[in-house]
Amino acid sequence: MARAMNVLALRPRPAEAGSLPVPDGRVARVAVFEDMAAAEPYWRALEQSEPLATPYQRYDFLRLWQRHVGSAAGVTPFIVLAFNAAGAPLCLWPLGRRRVLGAQVAEFLGGKHANFNMALWRADVAANSEARDLSAVIDELAGRVDLISLANQPLTWGGATNPFALLPHQRSANVGFSGALIPDFEALLRARTNSNARKKMRKKERALAAMGAVRFWRAGDAQEARHLLDAFFKQKSARMRAVGISDAFAAASVRRFVEAAAVEGFERGDPLIELYALSVDDIVVATMAGIVGGKRFCAMFNSIAQGRYAVESPGEQLILNLVRQCCERALDAFDLGIGEARYKSLFCGDTEPLFDSFLPLSGKGRRLAVVFRVTAAIKRAIKQQPLLWTIVRNARKLRARLSPTI
Repeated sequence: MARAMNVLALRPRPAEAGSLPVPDGRVARVAVFEDMAAAEPYWRALEQSEPLATPYQRYDFLRLWQRHVGSAAGVTPFIVLAFNAAGAPLCLWPLGRRRVLGAQVAEFLGGKHANFNMALWRADVAANSEARDLSAVIDELAGRVDLISLANQPLTWGGATNPFALLPHQRSANVGFSGALIPDFEALLRARTNSNARKKMRKKERALAAMGAVRFWRAGDAQEARHLLDAFFKQKSARMRAVGISDAFAAASVRRFVEAAAVEGFERGDPLIELYALSVDDIVVATMAGIVGGKRFCAMFNSIAQGRYAVESPGEQLILNLVRQCCERALDAFDLGIGEARYKSLFCGDTEPLFDSFLPLSGKGRRLAVVFRVTAAIKRAIKQQPLLWTIVRNARKLRARLSPTI
């Protein structure tokens, strides 16, 4: 049975007292659902309203993540919904609750597999939200959680300001990378590169073609999707071992989630995760996966084959073909997620600031919030100092050489 909490959230403002009507976009009631299915009708109603939201907060995406990853990690859905006086949903905060150091912490569902985190907002509500409205909703959650931890939130999305930016926050350790698209790919490429760079690209294309028949393609059915995922998991695992970083896709639960999101939906013709590859003859030499929403392609993960193919930058060649296709689809933005990497500068020259909010609701929450804030600040400081970040990367590589099973 679905569990929900329904409470009156916001007291009338002085200007709205007496007989004045309550505006359609004003919160009158807040509910917390611990069963995603119970929240589904309201969730889908918001999705159909062209809300301010990223594709990572879609119901179907997070339902699969919770089923395969969140539940195994001890996460319980904690879906916060705000309604107006007529009972229509105004916003939905897709959170999950888990125990951390003896405290109950609410955070965005999706974990490491959602590059950008936001709530779903009816567009007019997002444009008119005030800090006191948000604080009043948060106050109603006291007693249910000790800390609300909201990480990797974009300051803006689709040209609109994220309402959570009204709350106390600090800069995230990472930033996002994106770029605008235009229908004419060749014009976009000329704008993003010089003649010397394009000459080098053509040289690499010819060198890779000399090794066999080169093909850029998208998985068109479940069998092709599983074939690409098999190549991706192997390539990603090898790469992570080489650089000394733990493989975020190593767990069976994570692989089941990715497979479900990439395979389910082919019967409808629209799997959640789109899978792309560059192959030489029958060998997959590079992969890229992404999710599309609001005319924006959001890259989720990628890989390249090590060895002789890697010399010719197959990952870059895959991105060139993928961006070309995104232009042909009339998408207007392309992003390569969070975290710095040289390959992102080609088409994603715009940095997107991200922020974190750590909002305590109890004594336990206040103590834990200090830990979270300091940890995030240290990570940010290390990544912003080239010398420190180089030391960290070199230490990881050394660890990888000494411990080949990592």
